Amino acid sequence: MARLSKLSRSIDGRTVLITGAGSGQGRSTAHLFADEGAKVAVTDLGQAEVDAVVEEITNAGGSAAGWTMDVANADRVQQVTSEVANQFGGIDYLINNAGISRFAPIDADDYEDQWAISMEVLLTAHTRTIRAALPYLRQSDAARIVNIASTEGWGATKFGSPYTAAKHGVIGLTKSLAVELGREAITVNCICPGPIDTPMVAEIPEQDKIIFAKRRTALGRYAQPEEVAHGTLNFCLPASQYMTGAVLPVDGGLLIKNA
Repeated sequence: MARLSKLSRSIDGRTVLITGAGSGQGRSTAHLFADEGAKVAVTDLGQAEVDAVVEEITNAGGSAAGWTMDVANADRVQQVTSEVANQFGGIDYLINNAGISRFAPIDADDYEDQWAISMEVLLTAHTRTIRAALPYLRQSDAARIVNIASTEGWGATKFGSPYTAAKHGVIGLTKSLAVELGREAITVNCICPGPIDTPMVAEIPEQDKIIFAKRRTALGRYAQPEEVAHGTLNFCLPASQYMTGAVLPVDGGLLIKNA
């Protein structure tokens, strides 16, 4: 039938730069965007992980290239972002996905170290990648920034203050930049994942994960990374042009479950 709606849900031919795309949620996000026709810039710390994701995408017929990048290294972020734009002819979407999980009691001897690295990787790095990508996003007709926070950005966990504070900061950064960049038609949104079955939780015993999910989430299970990636994709659709400053929990109902 003839289309009755005007706005597109296609990202075919768009370029996306994803940090932390070598494993877990970032890898699933890279796969999904490639499946939908985007040109994917895969970035992460490890060359082997980056190469593996690029190979997975290209073997499936998608378009991808990879770069090793430490988001804590300002010079490298600037260099890689420029190379991505040059190779793909611009940047339409920036997905700030790279992350670490550091917990420490407030009186721990290494608390300041854990605080510093958490802020550097989980919050400051977002500003760094956004600043590097902004000249290219300003040239796009569908510029999107998606920051990955956490349900920790809504609440808190004991001994988690470095991580929790950083994730609260990501939500605040998202809202502030949505206001700052809105008149340039650059949308800035945030995903808050709940428990996800990724390598970051690989050391947690399976039975403990089952108990936690049944106790804390409405759906009673951990998410698969791809389920979170679809939330990210929705923010990037051309048709999502009026969504900005939004904070979307993808948490299986964790935030709304009281008992």
